[in-house]
This record gives sequence, C-alpha cells and structure tokens, in this order.
Amino acid sequence: MLFDNLDSLKQYQGKTLPSSDWLTVDQHMIQTFADATHDQQWIHTDPEKAAQFSPFGKTLAHGFLSLSLMPHLIEQVLQIKSVQMGLNYGLNKVRFPQPVLVDSRVRLKASLAKYEEMPQGLKIFLNCTIEIEGSEKPACVAEWINLLFE
Repeated sequence: MLFDNLDSLKQYQGKTLPSSDWLTVDQHMIQTFADATHDQQWIHTDPEKAAQFSPFGKTLAHGFLSLSLMPHLIEQVLQIKSVQMGLNYGLNKVRFPQPVLVDSRVRLKASLAKYEEMPQGLKIFLNCTIEIEGSEKPACVAEWINLLFE
C-alpha cells in the first residue's frame, strides 16, 4: 500500500495490510545468517547431520532469521511517500510457534494495531505474523514498533 503521508496511514488503524510476496529461505540464507550472528549450531548449518539426527530431517532457520526478515517484507506492502526516516523502536510479545525448515517459503502478514503521535512523526505498532507456506502455525508472531518521521 502506498500512502501519501502519515495522516493517511492513521486511517488504516485496525486494518490488515496486504500480504508480502513469498520468500524462500534456503540453506545459503541460513548459513549467511549463522555467519553474521556466530550461531553455528548444527541444526542450522549441517544438512547431513540434520538429516540424520534432527527430528525435522533437515536444517531449519534460526528463529531470529525469521524475525529479521520483517523489514524486507514490510517494504513490499507499506510505503509512505512523506516519510524521510524510519527507526526500529523494538518488539513486544515475540514468539516462534513453528520452525522454518530449509527451502520453505515465508511471507509477512501485518496490521496497524495503533499509533502514537510524536514530534514530526508517528510511533506505529504493527501486529506481524511470518507465515510458512502450507503450515497452519506461523514461524513468528510479534508486535513490532517503528518510529516514522516526515
């Protein structure tokens, strides 16, 4: 959705944004995240060992990898022309109900729960769900707070 300014975004409070495109979480993405975060646990980085010993039969993405995809995915569904800068303010109520297995596809579903006025901008609260294609349970649910400045 493309909004002209923050005032037009306010009208969307309580409404669900369109879903993002599906994104494949492949082994290269998982390994790159493991390298960046120094989390080299074999369940993420060793496909052969995971095939043999994991109850999932394959590697899986870090929970924080699922969470870290939110900025990329929200850009696909929410753009505000007048915003000059946005800042990640934090997260509330983060949960990882279902692991993302390698080569799964995920997407973001979000709604604007509420907003708070700030000088030159808004603090927005997004209820976010990272869905896994073909799974009833999501990979991640979180309330994501952003500061947007015009």
